[in-house]
Amino acid sequence: MSETPPLPVAFVDDEADIRAANEQSLLLAGYSPLLFERGEALLAAIDEGFEGVVVTDLRMPGLSGLDLFRRLRAMDADLPVILVTGHGDVATAVDALHEGVYDFIAKPYSAARLMDAVRRAGEKRRLVLENRRLRDLARQVDASDAPLIGESPAMQRLRHTIRQIADADVDVLVEGETGSGKEVVASALHHWSRRAPKPFVALNCGALPETVIESELFGHESGAFTGAAKRRVGRIEHSSGGTLFLDEIESMPAALQVKLLRVLETREVDPLGTNERRAVDLRVVAAAKVDLGAPEARAYFREDLFYRLNVVTVQIPPLRERGDDVPLLFATFLERAAKRFRREPPAISPGVIRHLREHDWPGNVRELVHFAERVALGIADVASRPEIPRAGLTLPERVDAFEADAIREALEENNGDVKLTIEALGIPRKTFYDKLQRHGISRKDFAGEA
Repeated sequence: MSETPPLPVAFVDDEADIRAANEQSLLLAGYSPLLFERGEALLAAIDEGFEGVVVTDLRMPGLSGLDLFRRLRAMDADLPVILVTGHGDVATAVDALHEGVYDFIAKPYSAARLMDAVRRAGEKRRLVLENRRLRDLARQVDASDAPLIGESPAMQRLRHTIRQIADADVDVLVEGETGSGKEVVASALHHWSRRAPKPFVALNCGALPETVIESELFGHESGAFTGAAKRRVGRIEHSSGGTLFLDEIESMPAALQVKLLRVLETREVDPLGTNERRAVDLRVVAAAKVDLGAPEARAYFREDLFYRLNVVTVQIPPLRERGDDVPLLFATFLERAAKRFRREPPAISPGVIRHLREHDWPGNVRELVHFAERVALGIADVASRPEIPRAGLTLPERVDAFEADAIREALEENNGDVKLTIEALGIPRKTFYDKLQRHGISRKDFAGEA
């Protein structure tokens, strides 16, 4: 994963010493401060793509902090703005919360109080921008080719390879773990080739019993065996001119491996119940979830068939080796799942994003698809909040941080419902609201997904 750049924090105050002091605090906390003497200067410097948060004094010459917030809200309603107020302006700041101000800090305030507000606002901002970015990119993707999207070097090489060989009439062996998208690669090879107008015929060799798979592949004539009431065209013949995709080819019975090898060498098929051989314009894409070239595969898979199929081998990287592609893949699948379930795509929560980045995805793309479907249905079981670092905090600051976490957790569990949250915390209503103000917690952040 690429390292996250420092969060930009635009700090607006007409007093130079206050700007300088807060610049130092923000730098020490790992942020990237941008200092402005007037609100007008800030408006000229940023746009709706600003990746950070805004901290502004309420009372300033020219454009006041509240007017600045309203101008910023018109530009981007999701841009978090934190107001810094004097004691006499608290009532105004509380009213501003109802307008959409993210938080307010009453003077005098500690650096820890400001950093806590900035951290929470920054988490929200990054989440909003991540949702926007992923949704925009997901809408540009053909969902049928979704497992092939991504900008990791492995996926760029894979797409390049598929484009290079798609139009070449060579048989291809696709190797990859279960759920990695082998059929999607085979489909892309077909649709990006001159064979696209003809059928793409798929058969899972591990899903059919040996008594059935021979007829499925080679076809049969009427009366060829008991129950064969009418002629059946096999998958090989049906795919003529198009592409035959044989999934889990390592599961093919040994006797059929011999027959398939002969078809690959002669490009002719002889259905059951006839001695007639029929020419086929054949291209085979075979897929295996194991390395058929490994010595241990020799016990069950013919070496000559392996070399006949292995004209070109395409390796699909597992999802754990292209973690940077996971968020975009997930957003694509989430859009598709929401559409199928006739729901609005939910916002991607911090817990979901953390799960996307930390999980190893042993089931690969298939597992990611199912996770996206659970998120779309609102039943994904992921931790909702990241752990907040405690290093460097004094004991009172740690107690405050624990209390703030407990309140946020109770609000999140109860979807922002005040009555249920108070009951869960076991504190009086007035105490609850006092603590919300003290910790800068906004109840509306927990009132369901946006």
